[in-house]
Amino acid sequence: MLIISTSVLSILGLIMVFSASSIHSLETKGSTIAIVLRQLIFLVVSIPMAIALAKISLERWQLLARFGLLISLILMLVIQIDGVGKSVNGNKNWISLKIIDIQPSELAKFLMILWASYLLSKREESGHVRTNVLFLITPGFLLIMAPIMMGNDLGNASVLVAILAGLLFVSGIQMRLMVGFFIAAAGALTYFIATAPYRVHRFLVVLNPFAAHDYKNAGWQPAHSILGLASGGLFGVGLGASRQKWGNLAEAHTDFIFSIIGEELGLFGTLAVLILLAVLIYSIFRIGLRAQESMVRYACAGIATWLGAQVILNIGSSISVIPVVGVTLPLLSYGGSALISTFLGLGFVAGAALRDPDIRRELKKKI
Repeated sequence: MLIISTSVLSILGLIMVFSASSIHSLETKGSTIAIVLRQLIFLVVSIPMAIALAKISLERWQLLARFGLLISLILMLVIQIDGVGKSVNGNKNWISLKIIDIQPSELAKFLMILWASYLLSKREESGHVRTNVLFLITPGFLLIMAPIMMGNDLGNASVLVAILAGLLFVSGIQMRLMVGFFIAAAGALTYFIATAPYRVHRFLVVLNPFAAHDYKNAGWQPAHSILGLASGGLFGVGLGASRQKWGNLAEAHTDFIFSIIGEELGLFGTLAVLILLAVLIYSIFRIGLRAQESMVRYACAGIATWLGAQVILNIGSSISVIPVVGVTLPLLSYGGSALISTFLGLGFVAGAALRDPDIRRELKKKI
C-alpha cells in the first residue's frame, strides 16, 4: 500500500503539475515545461534518496533525531538574515540560493517529528511515564513556530501544531490536558487571525466567497477554486482543458492543484486522489503499529499526522470550508522542498517496514 500509493500519487502529481502550470510557466519562464521540469528533477532526486534512507539503521536516525531541534532552529533563523531570507506572497519563509529557493519549514516538520519521537521513546523506555509530555516537547515546537510566525506563515505553523497534537495524543496524555491544549491552540489561532486584516478577510469570505463585496478581493481564489471543481462534473473537462488555470486561479499548480484535478478529471479524479491519500496515511499508521521500536511508532504517527493535516488544510481551502492557508497537497502540489521532505518521511517509514521480519519475508517471496 505504501509503495503503490506513493508511486501513483507521484506520477499523477507530475502530470497535474504540468497541466496546471503550463500557462503560468509560459508567461513567467517562457516555456510550458519549465516548472514541471523542475518538479521532475526534484522527484528524480527524491526517489533514490528515499530508497537510500530506507536502508539506514535506527541508530543513525536516533543520532539525527538528537539534533533535530537544533538543526531546525538554525534553518529557521537563517531566514531572518537580510539578503538570505526571501518573501513569497507576503510570507518570509524561504532561503534564496539564487539557483533554487529552499523552504526550511518543510524540512523542520520532519526533523521535529524525529526529535520529539526520540524524546518520547526515551521517556517510555526509562519508565518515567509520568513525565509531563507537554513540557517535554511543546517548548521545542513553540521555539520553531516563533520564527515561522515571524515570517507570517500561519499555514505551516498550523501543520506543526497538528503534528504536536498528534504526538501528544499517541503518547497517552490525559484528556483534560489535551482539551486544554486545543483551547490554547484555538485561542492562539484566533489571536493571529484577529491581528492581521488580510487573515480576517480570508476567514470572513469562507462561507460565501461569491459575495459581491468580496468576490474580487479575498474571495477570488476560493471562488474560482469552487468554480473549477463544479465545472468538472463526474469525469472532468479533460486532461489539460482547465479554464481556471488561464490566469483566473492563482497558485493553480501549488495550493489549488486539487481544484484543477477536479476540473480536469472530475469527481472520479478527486475521489481517486482522496482514496490514494487515505491508503498512504493508513499504511503509515499500520507500519507504525507493527514496529517494535517505540521511536518508530511515535515517528510514524507523527508523519501520518503531518500528511493528514496538510491534506485537510489544502483540500479544505480548495472547497472553501476553511480559509486559504497556503500549504501543499502531499506528492501532488509543485514544490521541491515539500516533495523532498515528504520523501524523507516516507523513506523513514519504508525503513521501518523493512526492519519488520514478517514484511521482509513477504517481500522476498514476491521478488
